[in-house]
Amino acid sequence: MRVKLGALLAVATTVVLGAPPVAAQQPVILKVAITQQIDSLNPFLAVFQSSTEVGRLMYDYLTAYAADDQAVTEGLARSWESSADKLTWTFTVPEGKKWSDGQPITAHDVAFTYNLMLTDEAARTANGSFVTNFASVTAPDDRTVVIRTKTPQVTMLALDVPIVPRHVWEHVGSVKDHANDRMPVVGSGPFVLTEHVAGQHIKLKANKTYWRGAPKVDELHFVYFQNSDAAVQALGKGEVDLVNRMAPAQFDSLAGKDGVTRNKAQGRRFTELLINPGAQTRTGEPIGDGHPALRDVRVRRAVAQAIDLDALVQRVNLGYAEKGAGLVPPVFTQWHWKPDEAQQRRFDPAAANAALDAAGYPRRADGTRFPLRLIGRAGRAYDEQASEYLKRSMGDIGIPLDVRLVSDNQLNEATTAATYDLAFSGWATNVDPDFVLSLHTCAQRPGADGKGGTTDAYFCDETYDRLYARQLSEFDQGERVRIVHQMQARFHDQVPAVVLAYDNALEAYRSDRFARFTTQPAQGGVIMAQNGVWGYYGAEPLQRAAPAPGSRWPAFAIGAAVLVALVVTALVLARRRRATAGERE
Repeated sequence: MRVKLGALLAVATTVVLGAPPVAAQQPVILKVAITQQIDSLNPFLAVFQSSTEVGRLMYDYLTAYAADDQAVTEGLARSWESSADKLTWTFTVPEGKKWSDGQPITAHDVAFTYNLMLTDEAARTANGSFVTNFASVTAPDDRTVVIRTKTPQVTMLALDVPIVPRHVWEHVGSVKDHANDRMPVVGSGPFVLTEHVAGQHIKLKANKTYWRGAPKVDELHFVYFQNSDAAVQALGKGEVDLVNRMAPAQFDSLAGKDGVTRNKAQGRRFTELLINPGAQTRTGEPIGDGHPALRDVRVRRAVAQAIDLDALVQRVNLGYAEKGAGLVPPVFTQWHWKPDEAQQRRFDPAAANAALDAAGYPRRADGTRFPLRLIGRAGRAYDEQASEYLKRSMGDIGIPLDVRLVSDNQLNEATTAATYDLAFSGWATNVDPDFVLSLHTCAQRPGADGKGGTTDAYFCDETYDRLYARQLSEFDQGERVRIVHQMQARFHDQVPAVVLAYDNALEAYRSDRFARFTTQPAQGGVIMAQNGVWGYYGAEPLQRAAPAPGSRWPAFAIGAAVLVALVVTALVLARRRRATAGERE
């Protein structure tokens, strides 16, 4: 085959000199739909799941939970040890980890965070139960944190408290009034908060100096939708890349949809119906306006007995849930409690009616006993559907329900102020059950001013509190499991709330844009609402559209140019070799 040298040179010139420059690479953005509002960006105050999800991305904890099996692994601390009496714990914060503004992360940041919680009641709002038993926290040097506890505390490797930068927070005047919205927010996590427009979006950028390595995406955007219908439609249109907490019908509607992959996992959340037991402050002053009949445990038990949990799971959850019982979902096998034959509360409207009669609440001439208010969240399919079911169930025992569905913040305000009779709620449970158990201790009720603490159901029971203190100091795993089961049985018996269901996590993502997401745990785990950041941190885009910023030529063009240049060079050399040989001949 004969090839003209001039033609090859022309090709090379076209490739090398004639190729148009490539525009700077567009950032890879992971867009996530959320339907819950943000209650606070202040990690000491944030309680909503949406807020704590963002907080985990901004701030690391002292230790973390591994993605594959949720075992304790390195967080800001790389190693730790306890004294023989389990009263002193020493954590080592290695060199090299930095805040997003370049300042080094030290043991002093950890000590500052915990001491702020010990000295400021507002700083204990979200996670105060973790430090209640602390006697002192010191940092004798930049690398060492020493925590001394009043009694042995089994949760020392499960302190789910965001550690904040001392050099920023020591200038904060009032924790309870601090919005933490000066952008970009200095943090230690894989992403840095750069923008928050309430009710619209939250934007974060990858922390390129993150100690575990930078995320594979450049930006992470949480996009707010009024309801899950709108979020699922946006996923279908490609406007967002990831959605969770879908209603069962929405999840089913995405089956077989091009470019979409679904994920059904055994979640760590439970849905509950709060029953106001006669809310009080920590010092015993009544708070709120709950119906007085609900102070009677016989009435609360009758309300619970009139709810067919199996029917709720089938008709509202469409089978994508397990019937509720205790406070710990079955995904955490050893901590999960199931009532035995004697503890079982069976659906029995006739028995519930008889119990209400015996408690002194007979039906009136119109067939009713007393009305109750039920408050839930507007735009959440479960609350809308379950409230209609509960109206019928309560009607069967002579209790008419006045249902009011409101915004996230309004629902939070009502349950915090105890201005409800019945209310839909729910929590995500951590790997260690201590936090969700602590929500029902007397100490978690608010102070006289209505501030401080995070109680779930205004439950205060001496028996429960004694059990809580015992499990916190119990290092024998088997014995601690037994105590935790006893606590859940006591809660179930006293009925400050009915655990309705353990919801499956119903998620979906655009698999035409993202190859995979890291689930936790690895087998059958969730992408969002993890005990960690792995779902977002491990998100893998299918491909990047262009080279890194600063590159003038696409890789294929450079490769082609080099190849053609090599061919041309070889032909030139070959021609020279042929000419020389011919001259000698």
